[in-house]
Amino acid sequence: MRLHVDKEADALYLRLDDSKIIESEEVSPGVVLDFNDLNQVVGVEFLHLSKRAPKLDLRELQFQTA
Repeated sequence: MRLHVDKEADALYLRLDDSKIIESEEVSPGVVLDFNDLNQVVGVEFLHLSKRAPKLDLRELQFQTA
């Protein structure tokens, strides 16, 4: 799993695996899902990140498991 923040594009991208992306769909305004050939979600992109999380400190991202 990889997380990429693009400050210029104001976007955050979460890639779940390295399979080839066959199709992408915007499922709600500014949220795009990427699908592989098995129709599984392999990526999630959040656009307009600064509007969604205006106090987000990109220097400190935390990962939690349950």
